[in-house]
Amino acid sequence: MNHEGTPLDLRSSTRHVVVMGVSGCGKTTVAHGIAAATGLLFAEADDFHSRANVEKMRAGTPLVDDDRWPWLHDLAAWMAERAEEGRSTVIACSALKRAYRDVLASGPPTLDFVHLDGHVEVIRERLASRSGHYMPASLLDSQLATLEPLQADESGIVLDVALPPEELVDLAVRGLHLPQVTSTA
Repeated sequence: MNHEGTPLDLRSSTRHVVVMGVSGCGKTTVAHGIAAATGLLFAEADDFHSRANVEKMRAGTPLVDDDRWPWLHDLAAWMAERAEEGRSTVIACSALKRAYRDVLASGPPTLDFVHLDGHVEVIRERLASRSGHYMPASLLDSQLATLEPLQADESGIVLDVALPPEELVDLAVRGLHLPQVTSTA
């Protein structure tokens, strides 16, 4: 409630973060870490893909924009709905193109990006050692070709994937001035 006795706008008091980058850069690990450190509600963007999209990627076929638009709008709507509930969010999502990030930003009242970027060989090594994921390492080159770095008018930070996950989480939380959960241990 504000000083006039009316409810505060819950949307404006929420924070929303997308941890972005190519497959294998550590998006999910860092986003989980941010969620644990801040209490933001975590979501894996891959879980929002249609069955058809998953099957395409599993077969090694890169998605095209027409495959992505409904998925991106679903993610934006999910963040907007959480904002209406007064809940802050963090999503692990590739968000490779500016146009994709613009769709994501159309949902919540504000959106910050954490771009995990770095040497391609570090990412290739991680992809090669990863098992059980439907995104094959063969699609890395198409993702790198698609990637558009954050632009000056986009809110966010760029972090080096070579850093340990705990350091990436700490840099993201501090860099975005996210509130931290205090433990009562």
